[in-house]
Amino acid sequence: MEPRWLTEEEDRAWRAFRRLLTAVPARTARDLAADSGLSAADYEVLSTLSEKTGHRWSLKDLAAKMEWSRSRLSHHTARMQQRGLVEREPDPADARGCILHLTTGGLRVLKAAVPAHVASVRARVLDHLTPDELATLERISTRVADLPG
Repeated sequence: MEPRWLTEEEDRAWRAFRRLLTAVPARTARDLAADSGLSAADYEVLSTLSEKTGHRWSLKDLAAKMEWSRSRLSHHTARMQQRGLVEREPDPADARGCILHLTTGGLRVLKAAVPAHVASVRARVLDHLTPDELATLERISTRVADLPG
């Protein structure tokens, strides 16, 4: 079957989107590391854990929410645990799993990182969009991100 090739307009949009997906995360990650010493992955784990009541989440469910493999999250949080940012405890519902818990130190590091990270997100993206563009970005992002995996 012949591929359904991109039109010139689709190709331009796709290439611009790919550039966006490369540039924005790389730039905000550099800003985050310079400002707080956290990697983008560290920040994602800490901020996602902070959203949950009690700052606790099973590794299995957190990995699913973040769209990471359990192995990747396990290895990454092991390094974070060595830095005192998270703790692990047995998961009573899953003998092979664990519960990840944001430590007081991890929450303190996250809270210290947030103001500069928000400033970076604003400077790199949000401040360059009109309210209508922002609403369109939200609609498009939600629709595409919510497609079945």
